Amino acid sequence: MVDVVKWVDSTVRRRSAKEALDNDARRAQVVEAAVATIEELGPNVGMAQVAERAGLPRPNVYRHFAGKEQLDAEVVRFASTELIRRVRPHLTRAGTPREVVGGVIEPCVAWADEHPNLYRFVAAQQQTKALHRARMGRTRFLDELVDAMGSYLRASEVSGTPSDGILAGLMGMVDASIIWWLDHHDETRVQLIDRLTRQVVAVLADMLDDLGFEVREDMVFRPLG
Repeated sequence: MVDVVKWVDSTVRRRSAKEALDNDARRAQVVEAAVATIEELGPNVGMAQVAERAGLPRPNVYRHFAGKEQLDAEVVRFASTELIRRVRPHLTRAGTPREVVGGVIEPCVAWADEHPNLYRFVAAQQQTKALHRARMGRTRFLDELVDAMGSYLRASEVSGTPSDGILAGLMGMVDASIIWWLDHHDETRVQLIDRLTRQVVAVLADMLDDLGFEVREDMVFRPLG
């Protein structure tokens, strides 16, 4: 004899699981549509444009996202994940200060050059949410940079830790310089990378000097492990 209670319970669980998967797939579809629309039209796209790109009625989009702010946050998360994936292999390389820093700057600039509107969008979102980030703490990308720098400093037996404020300021400077370059192209990509590398190294060297560690141009930094 069929246990009706167990059968109903099992059916409900299967249906709930399927609905959850369908919802996840639809959310991903909307995020992908938002990314594609931003890449094509620029950072100031609206929900109607995203819904049209996704092939959905606009009200359906609101079934998966409470509003534009929530969707924007998902787009930023997607873009940040892609950028981190590009940069991460360079966070464990050995080299001189310029080689280590340039190894991080180069993939950032390259990714921005490949996805200029998406980079502008992420930079704009970071600026408008600066106060919120200050209250909530580090961003995921800043976390990765802090961890990487900590690994280099411990391997070099440097006492002390880098200031989050200095690293956040450096990220803001890099973002601003890349956005300016995307808008004006008043120097080559190689020149931009070289200039940013020199500027970041200078700030980091000054920070390390405050910690009692002298940075020489020819010294080689290696991360732990």
